[in-house]
Amino acid sequence: MIIEEKDNKPSISILLGTKEDIDEVAKMYDTVNDYLAATVNYPGWKKGIYPARIDAENAVREKSLHLARIGEKIVGSVVLNHKPEEAFRGVKWLIDEEDYSKIIVVRTLMILPEYLGQGIAGEMIDYTFDFAKANEFKSIRLDVYEKNIPAIKLYEKKNYQYIDTVDLGLKEEFGLKYFKLYEKIVSCH
Repeated sequence: MIIEEKDNKPSISILLGTKEDIDEVAKMYDTVNDYLAATVNYPGWKKGIYPARIDAENAVREKSLHLARIGEKIVGSVVLNHKPEEAFRGVKWLIDEEDYSKIIVVRTLMILPEYLGQGIAGEMIDYTFDFAKANEFKSIRLDVYEKNIPAIKLYEKKNYQYIDTVDLGLKEEFGLKYFKLYEKIVSCH
């Protein structure tokens, strides 16, 4: 998918990541984690732990890594898969569907720091909806750390509906206790 230039912003393309992209994506993960460590770490990520190179390798192997590019440069990424967190089970979602082959789960949405504030994350969220619709998925679900205010504002602006707040079991290892769950309906059939 190519998003045309708007208001003097460069056009971006969003495509599936390949093995050839892993080095650049791993470097992006480190760059973003360094930036978060030096500023405000809204998502609570940790360099070398999450997201890390192994996450990019797994997502490429599973064909779930989607990359935003400006020209040849990777400026953002998102993982779209069918793997819910255990805490998703038993939650009252908008669509009563437990078969995750019909549902997309959004993970690890990130933008390189020098491209923040240019609307790329919003375009990637729009792409996620278009991707889900084209593939006839019923809904899009995600979790976001309760203190990740920029991401929460973006999801709510894009009409994702708050569902519940859950504990993903990351308090001990990462210091992250509660995550907000959101869902957006794509299709009711």
